[in-house]
Amino acid sequence: MTDLTLMTAASDPASVLPSLALLSHRVRVLPLDAASLVKMPESTILFLDARDDLASAKTLCRLIHASGLSTPIVLVLTEGGFTVVNAEWGVADVIVSTASPAEVEARLRLVSERGGAYASAFGGSSPSGSDGSAVSTEDGQIRSGDLVVDTNGYTASLHGHPIDLAYKEFELLKYLIQHPGRVFTRAQLLQEVWGYDYYGGTRTVDVHIRRLRAKLGGEYEHLIGTVRNVGYRFDPPEDEQHADDARAQAAKSKARAKAAEDDADADGDADADSEAA
Repeated sequence: MTDLTLMTAASDPASVLPSLALLSHRVRVLPLDAASLVKMPESTILFLDARDDLASAKTLCRLIHASGLSTPIVLVLTEGGFTVVNAEWGVADVIVSTASPAEVEARLRLVSERGGAYASAFGGSSPSGSDGSAVSTEDGQIRSGDLVVDTNGYTASLHGHPIDLAYKEFELLKYLIQHPGRVFTRAQLLQEVWGYDYYGGTRTVDVHIRRLRAKLGGEYEHLIGTVRNVGYRFDPPEDEQHADDARAQAAKSKARAKAAEDDADADGDADADSEAA
């Protein structure tokens, strides 16, 4: 039995894709808005109702990929909707709302089998280190540049020097470094780090992020990046190194161009002096 999520604004969710009710899969119904993303498990297949509001559906698809979620998306469309959907939407499949149970089951099977390739193409990330991200070792240590997080000993260090972190600060850093480059909303972080039974507001996340950056110090506070109007992410230090290398190369090129210009001016002055003599 496959875990399915149906995201819709319809007053009668059963009308979106009637064939789903005839299959044995468990279906979770959520409102068609960004706030529903924090309630959706990663191990689900998302049916996104795009029958009446293609613009909102496309915005949600972009937000899902921007957040780093690897959830396969199946768009539920009317016949007219097929004319506007393209590869930029980043969906795993499309289906017409009147599809038969056999067709729905077949598409689900194909989406499930393609899941690994889909995750690689559209933002699923893991701490493998092959792209400059964090590397997890067998002893429970996660390394990202000079930053080391020991998940077994509940300690963190920078340049070999321990960082004095409170429990939730450590948990927050650990969660972020385990998902390098992935953007999390404040609500997602509150749910994953503080848990479902925490009744405080998302302001708590901002306070802990600020404290975490302060303890990392001015040179490394950029490791916790802010994505405006979305949330936070862990930016591996290698990305900053690439940027520094690019800036250094640009400075060298500018210096060479300036030197060449000065040489040209000097040659021009020498020619002028010769003519005057």
